[in-house]
Amino acid sequence: MVYPIGVLAALMVGLGYVLQQRVAATMPLSEVLHWRLLYDLMHRPLWWGGIGAMVVGQVLSGYAFQLASVGLVEPLTSTSLLFALVFSSLLSRIKIKWTEIAGAALLSAALGMFIFVGNPHSTSNRHAPNLPIVIAMLCVLATVGILIRVARRKTLVIESVLLSCGAGVLYGLQDASTRGALVSFDHGGIVHMFLNAWIYMLLAAAVIGILLAQSAFKAARLDYSLPPITAVEPVVGILLGVTLLGDKLTVSPLGLSLECVCLVAMLAGVLLIARSANLAAGGAPVTPAHAS
Repeated sequence: MVYPIGVLAALMVGLGYVLQQRVAATMPLSEVLHWRLLYDLMHRPLWWGGIGAMVVGQVLSGYAFQLASVGLVEPLTSTSLLFALVFSSLLSRIKIKWTEIAGAALLSAALGMFIFVGNPHSTSNRHAPNLPIVIAMLCVLATVGILIRVARRKTLVIESVLLSCGAGVLYGLQDASTRGALVSFDHGGIVHMFLNAWIYMLLAAAVIGILLAQSAFKAARLDYSLPPITAVEPVVGILLGVTLLGDKLTVSPLGLSLECVCLVAMLAGVLLIARSANLAAGGAPVTPAHAS
């Protein structure tokens, strides 16, 4: 059951990304990393359509997280890039090329092998002590802060990639926090859930992640801004799932080696898809120098 739900979640998220980027690309460049960007986007119905599709995808992902571990669900939802490719192709009316097909095949094969070899699964230890949670949150905040600081000093394309990586880190935190909040709900109902830190980490990660993603979508075309989110989010989500939620992966030397190969293959597939003319067609033009 988790497989069709995870794939459907990826489909909705992919559609949401495409719709959001098509609107964000029309916003003033001066609004990158400013809350004014979100304010202006909220006046555009098409952007809300993208947010709505993404919310549906996240709800489906949350349900999938109840059925399986973050390590199992994340590789499934990372196929959102494949669906973004298809939707961009339909909107731009550009046929999918062999490099895109190769990237899709490589990414799908790597996901399947990762799941088979890694055998990700939940354990009864689903509540991490406070210290690891605090350390993990500090690491996430420090990473995102460094990415933003460096991005502001780079050209628009590099800025878009770095902001996308920051959004991917926060979306990975959002995925893990979603599952943590649902665990709190299962243990004590809605009151217990809102007395737990997970729900607030979820909300903060979602809002700031959206700001970074929309800024990245404005700074450069979708072929630059979306693949980093797709690549970083599952890695961070899996890492936090193992660190904070007690998820387990195969830890034998052979298993770890194969898992690393799978992750590299997933990244290679993402990079092949990132060269897509379909994703580039609907995005903002690339500007060689920072103009904000």
